Amino acid sequence: QVQLIQSGGGLVQPGGSLRLSCEVSGGTVSTYTMGWFRQVPGPGQDRELVGVLNRGGDKTYIADFAEGRFTISTDNDKNMVYLQMNSLRPEDTAVYYCASSTVNMAYRDWHYDDWGQGTQVTVSS
Repeated sequence: QVQLIQSGGGLVQPGGSLRLSCEVSGGTVSTYTMGWFRQVPGPGQDRELVGVLNRGGDKTYIADFAEGRFTISTDNDKNMVYLQMNSLRPEDTAVYYCASSTVNMAYRDWHYDDWGQGTQVTVSS
């Protein structure tokens, strides 16, 4: 079990950029599959997969809606994983979560064992 500590997020205008950070405490980031999810608050709103970085960093998946705009990266020396978000749109407004898994290329939220606290991203003019 690891603790995931998120930072970043906030309010940005459409077309702007944000970088979300997630510190992995109590483990080594390169040994986990790291995922980013997002969720719009409200009843019946499921968590939506944004992207996955496989453990060891040899494979990445980015959801279609984020392709070409979002990237996932790690800094193994700092034990951090990042979600760089560019060309943000109002529909990207959500709470974003990082999560860790021992499953290779985990695409389902139930594959993930530990979750960050979430950070709000609001895209609005």
